[in-house]
Amino acid sequence: MSKKPNILWIMTDQQSFNMLSCAGNKYVHTPNLDKLAEQAVRFQNTYCTNPVCLPSRFSLFTGLYPADVGIRSNDCHNESKGIPKIVRDNGIGNLFKEQGYKTVYGGKEHLPFMSARDLGFEYLCEDERSILSETFAGYIREYDWEKPLFMVASFINPHDICLMAIRDFENIDMEKQSLYWRQAFEEAEDAQKIPKGMSEEEFFHTICPPLPENYEPSPDEPEAIDILQTDRIFKKRARENYSDRRWRIHRWAYAVLTNRVDAQIGKVLDALKESGKWDDTLIVFTSDHGDMDASHKMEHKEVLYQEACHVPLIIKGPGQKSGWVNEQIVSNGLDIIRTVMDYGEIAAPDYMRGKSLRDAVDHGSVDKIHDIIVIECENGIGAVSDRYKYVLYDKGSQREQFYDLAVNPGEMYNQIGEGCYAQTVEMFRKAINDHTHGRTELFIG
Repeated sequence: MSKKPNILWIMTDQQSFNMLSCAGNKYVHTPNLDKLAEQAVRFQNTYCTNPVCLPSRFSLFTGLYPADVGIRSNDCHNESKGIPKIVRDNGIGNLFKEQGYKTVYGGKEHLPFMSARDLGFEYLCEDERSILSETFAGYIREYDWEKPLFMVASFINPHDICLMAIRDFENIDMEKQSLYWRQAFEEAEDAQKIPKGMSEEEFFHTICPPLPENYEPSPDEPEAIDILQTDRIFKKRARENYSDRRWRIHRWAYAVLTNRVDAQIGKVLDALKESGKWDDTLIVFTSDHGDMDASHKMEHKEVLYQEACHVPLIIKGPGQKSGWVNEQIVSNGLDIIRTVMDYGEIAAPDYMRGKSLRDAVDHGSVDKIHDIIVIECENGIGAVSDRYKYVLYDKGSQREQFYDLAVNPGEMYNQIGEGCYAQTVEMFRKAINDHTHGRTELFIG
């Protein structure tokens, strides 16, 4: 047996921090991730670098902020000049292969100017749902284990929740859609169904999630939010036209899609247990970003509210038998790559911004990992600590926002003008300024 651990990195798409039953959400059922968390560290205050797919995934596999290469949104080809050679040369799959690992990847990629193969992975499976889980389970069962194995299994759901409002408010001709998109629309439609044999009244009274406490838009909401909603009109129409019951159906479908991907993940975890390599494997679970899930009467992501940028992170170290919750703030986009490289005994390139979480996993260390995490988005920037959050949007009224998450966890009102926070606000302004103006020229020209 190799002394180096196997690594299983599991990703979902658009799963918010609270979309786990082990996180206290009684309207989702995630037994497989719950069991993993029982013998792992669940990092309760984890943030993505940008609450949208492509920028976040760029960070996860490079250890850089998206804006380091000029990326702020999914529309990278209009924003960036490409990926610097030094980043390509340090593709994480290639680095692990050089250390004797077999590196495999399956499912969703959505990376800018590069693919999983460019990063040094063998690409196993294009499917992002059940076939992906079956492919990885089969691969694990048949692997000879002569080399340590580094696997990335990237599942699409609960991302299909995106398609509910699109189908409701855009003229979608299903006959013209590709097989991939027809499957996705059908999955989103199926997730909205009330269970057979249950009346609508019973459904809403018993198992359909209620509206969130921060359901109503705040009275001092940034104008930038409305600008983003208008840019993709189905978002604005959902906000203006969905009834309370329709929003609850949205929350129900989001939960159903989350339950389904947990079952798919379970097949991979079960295969690893059956292989006898469970104790020899580092397991990482996270998501690229969250979903607004009816908070502030919004769906989708992109904005800097908690529901969009606060994500789950579970890490089980090799041989770990018991689990606990770590409340330090961490960045999945910056810290996961440093962590897996630490376990693989691979030196991180100097440009990587994150920190390894290995001490927190192996020894339960509570030493402060970060004071402040910066979060970028396509029309603003934010920063968060273990208690406070500061947001600065690019334009519009109310562009500067501040929240004390201990007393205002739903970000329901702007506290920027409360004098007791003046020094804290200045600290966050400095953090944003340092982040924005502290980039290496290697990544911004």
